[in-house]
Amino acid sequence: MPRKVILDVDPGFDDALALCMALFDPRLEVVAVTAVGGNVPPQQATRNVQAIVEQLDPPRLPRVGAASPPDAGLPVDSRHLYGIDGLGDVEIQVAELRAPHPSEKIICDEVRAAPEEVTLVALGPLTNIARAFQRDPELPSLVHRIVIMGGTVSGSGNITPAAEFNIFCDPVSARAVFRSRSTKTLVPLDVTNRVILTFDFLDQLPAEATRVGKFLRRILPPAYRAYRQEWGLEGIHAHDTVTLVAVTNPEWFKTQEMAGDVETRGELTKGATVFDRRRAPAWRCNMEVVTDLDAEKVVEEIQRNLAHAGKCTAGR
Repeated sequence: MPRKVILDVDPGFDDALALCMALFDPRLEVVAVTAVGGNVPPQQATRNVQAIVEQLDPPRLPRVGAASPPDAGLPVDSRHLYGIDGLGDVEIQVAELRAPHPSEKIICDEVRAAPEEVTLVALGPLTNIARAFQRDPELPSLVHRIVIMGGTVSGSGNITPAAEFNIFCDPVSARAVFRSRSTKTLVPLDVTNRVILTFDFLDQLPAEATRVGKFLRRILPPAYRAYRQEWGLEGIHAHDTVTLVAVTNPEWFKTQEMAGDVETRGELTKGATVFDRRRAPAWRCNMEVVTDLDAEKVVEEIQRNLAHAGKCTAGR
């Protein structure tokens, strides 16, 4: 039986790549895709989710949730890297929903409809999930698992020296989710940074005659250019896509139970994830943290999943 999942995303080319895989993966039943502000502002994130789903036209259309701003606003703007729309400014047309439901309501509805069956895959800031838990205090115990892309354990951040982007965007919500009575798996930057999709990856994409291939061949080249210009990398990181593989193929990931929290106020450390790894820890373990992965098998799985998605959209 396919696993029910909600993808909470802030697209972004990386989230878009993960959606191309998830929406056609027979192991997953994507019951909803909820937008959250992060890589792009909330309104653009909502539009991007709708555009991606419309472009891909999957066999089962998920519910779509609309993003709203975090209480303190978004502290980061990444549009200088990936374009005004976060997808390389390729001008994707979309029929926007006239009365979209808020993302946190969609999350509450779908989890309540299938208690202890839905996995939340959080690929952006944790704004929506914290709001859903605030809206329905019983929800944390009804979620099967939350798989979170975010934070660091022992490495540096990617938006400040101490903080990873997703957590930094809304540290108050991240702390609320970390401290919630839910089952959680964290896939931190230390691990996702070990996977680089080199230029050869572009040659392995599905053919342009497929909907998935045509879409990815439009949005990925600008991301490769941005990585090369900004950081001198001959490839791109795909943090969110790696996190999705951790959901479908957990056997390629090593984990450890840890006690984690989020710094919400530090002048230099706001958004940092802190773990009690002392010899005699005083904090109680509250999540499973990925500590290692088989990078080669993860890349092969990404290529395999995209090839399958391409076959599903050939001639459409």
